[in-house]
Amino acid sequence: MSLKSSNKVAANRFRLEVAVDADEFEKAVEQAYRKENKKITIPGFRRGKAPRKFVEKYYGEKIFYDDAINSLYPGALEQAIREANLEMIEDKIDFDLVSAGKDGLVFNATITTKPEVQMEGYKGISALKKPVSVTDKDIDDEIARVQDRNSRMVTVEDREAQKGDITMIDFEGTVDGNPFAGGKADNFSLTLGSGQFIPGFEDQVEGHKTGDEFDVTVTFPKDYQAKDLAGKESVFHVKLHEIKKKELPAVDDDFVKDVSEFDTLDEYKADIRKKIAESRETEAKDSVDNQLIDKLVSLVQADIPEAMFKNRTDEDMRDFEYRLRSQGLNLQTYMKYTGMDMDGMRKQFRPQAERQVKMRLALEKIAELEAIKPSDEDVEKEYGKIAESYKTDVEKVKKLIARDDLEKDIAVEKAFDLVRDAAVVTEGDPDSKKENEAKDEAAGAKD
Repeated sequence: MSLKSSNKVAANRFRLEVAVDADEFEKAVEQAYRKENKKITIPGFRRGKAPRKFVEKYYGEKIFYDDAINSLYPGALEQAIREANLEMIEDKIDFDLVSAGKDGLVFNATITTKPEVQMEGYKGISALKKPVSVTDKDIDDEIARVQDRNSRMVTVEDREAQKGDITMIDFEGTVDGNPFAGGKADNFSLTLGSGQFIPGFEDQVEGHKTGDEFDVTVTFPKDYQAKDLAGKESVFHVKLHEIKKKELPAVDDDFVKDVSEFDTLDEYKADIRKKIAESRETEAKDSVDNQLIDKLVSLVQADIPEAMFKNRTDEDMRDFEYRLRSQGLNLQTYMKYTGMDMDGMRKQFRPQAERQVKMRLALEKIAELEAIKPSDEDVEKEYGKIAESYKTDVEKVKKLIARDDLEKDIAVEKAFDLVRDAAVVTEGDPDSKKENEAKDEAAGAKD
């Protein structure tokens, strides 16, 4: 097998002329004969026993050519692409048979390749890092959340219902004296102040005691989903069976021992402060990374084939569907719930796909420009990390992930490390910067 010629015929499209020598083609034809002969019947021979020359004479010399070509084509094309030093992406391949016979096989294949990328200005990118601080209120808020998780419900008997209480009620609603569908329930649990019911309903339950029966008068919103009730006044007869409130545990050393591995409140607060600070530091660094990625994406100069965006969109949608299935859903059910169709889903995933494609092209080009190549130690370490994360044997991982692919991934990571290390990061709020840029852009558009 050999590459006879490689010619660029359009942006990111190359036509390769590929040759397979006579011996290789003959072996492929012989293999096709042995595979198909079991199905062939020739007069005078038992099924599968006719010599090849008789089969070819009876059905034609080229009877096995298609199978032979199909078996040789993938490997021959792959080798030709390597010889041409091209990187093909998944897209339409135009195949054209030039010749096939005793002299071998020759075919043309027009493929789509990765684009040529120009990258400048990737060193010294400026970014803002949000300052990290933790206040006493942050710590108190976190403790309050833990208190809430460890609260218990107690029955209230010595006062009226108030906002925040959970009430157990029966109710029946009427409009113009007539009951309506969905207007009645027994032993319904309603948290006052939750906004679960029509505006005004919960306010009128407040102030009543257990055992009270009373009427609540409300008006349905004009945009209420049940059109026959929209904008109408309704009277609900309510019976209040029970009032419960949330009782929070006291915040002391005993509380700390119950909810953590610490013995004192001071130790617990110090740990909360540390964890909040670490979390915010991670968020701040992630924000810097996102700013750097946005800049890298904007620096990419390339005529990117549409197929790359399409393929990445498809991949992201498959990943999303896999996550849905792990939650007991599928893509069709999700689209039904959200009112989307497949075109809508693709439009939703497209911007993310474009960003990912451009980011990868940018980092691959940087790795090339900076001659970044992972060491054997880097590769083995990465294989080990993957094996550990999936709780499997390293050798199994090596069979599943090609070394070349892993080396490219590592090189891309190192390229981003280089961009990050060379970036000019100053303290500031990136969100405020984006907001100011958006205002400036809007003002410029008006001018």
